[in-house]
Amino acid sequence: MASWLEALDRRAQLRAKAGLTRRLRPRGATDPVVDLAGNDYLGLAHHPAVTVAATEALRTYGLGATGSRLVRGSTDLHSALERALADWFGATRALVYSSGYLANLGAVRALVRPRTLLVSDAHNHASLIDGCRLSGAQTVVTPHADVAAVEEALAAAPGRPAVVVTESVFSVDGDLAPLARLHEVARRHGALLLVDDAHAVGVRGPGGAGAVVEAGLAGAPDVVITATLSKALGGAGGVVAGPAELIRHLVETGRTFIYDTALPPAVAAGVLAAVELARDGDALREELADRAAAAVRHLGRAGLDVSTPAAAVVSVTAPGPEAAAAWAADCLDWGVAVGCFRPPSTPDTRSRLRLTVNVGVPRAEFDRALDVIVECAP
Repeated sequence: MASWLEALDRRAQLRAKAGLTRRLRPRGATDPVVDLAGNDYLGLAHHPAVTVAATEALRTYGLGATGSRLVRGSTDLHSALERALADWFGATRALVYSSGYLANLGAVRALVRPRTLLVSDAHNHASLIDGCRLSGAQTVVTPHADVAAVEEALAAAPGRPAVVVTESVFSVDGDLAPLARLHEVARRHGALLLVDDAHAVGVRGPGGAGAVVEAGLAGAPDVVITATLSKALGGAGGVVAGPAELIRHLVETGRTFIYDTALPPAVAAGVLAAVELARDGDALREELADRAAAAVRHLGRAGLDVSTPAAAVVSVTAPGPEAAAAWAADCLDWGVAVGCFRPPSTPDTRSRLRLTVNVGVPRAEFDRALDVIVECAP
């Protein structure tokens, strides 16, 4: 009767032996830890304009959306947020989801037709990987940021509908995809380009509009943008932006949109306020870039293997999964929270700490946190 529980327990033991145990660590509202693990890059989650907008919407609309977007979940706040995001990204229309994960699942599935070929970067986020798998389409996984490999995959399938799937700033190492070159190759072969701009929105591009805008691809009819609203915008939810025909298709057929309860109106209001702050946040972006560069210098001088960040994600290689977990735990003991990425969260089986620069952290605390990371290094 309990054999399935025994099987689960055995698998947990194997994960523990491999150093892959994961645990929930609840934090309080007044957590004193220096946060270099969360994704609040611009420090907007606690900005007064954001919290006031969310509080007023909470008072007006109540706690939840009370239904899916097509039933009772759509409010004027959702519509205003979609208009603001479309304008920011230079897209015709945008559609807001309750999470970035669901936005990616929905976008990939919507672009698949009979015989579609998906060409997916090896370092893509799990949501894109799952989107490709669940779509049922043939998927070719190409080496990371390898434009020649993408072209080879497309050339091997002449006449077939195809979609090139990539992040802009990759979530593990924080490097930037060659978007302009990928688009050139995709267009030459009649393929679409789907870009998850989650880690670039608010951080890169004019007015923080993201890497797609920065690459000069805004409004291109063969480019689809997805993003989460939970990183530089400090909120929650996801978005798909692109041609009006795509958004209509998602509204009418997208299962992850149709059958999901809508983003709470208070969150939509807070994110809408955050968009306005981010668009006018050049000083925040300058400070973020300065801190990211300082982290690379400081950690590199200590002999650590550190990535060159394209935005706010700094990756530091660890000797292995157990060492990475111990390193992160030691940092936390000294009051510094860092991300700990181990297989299967890493696409190359390499374990690392992931530091996310947050300009809401006082600069002195940020600099001290870098010292702690060096001191705790295995």
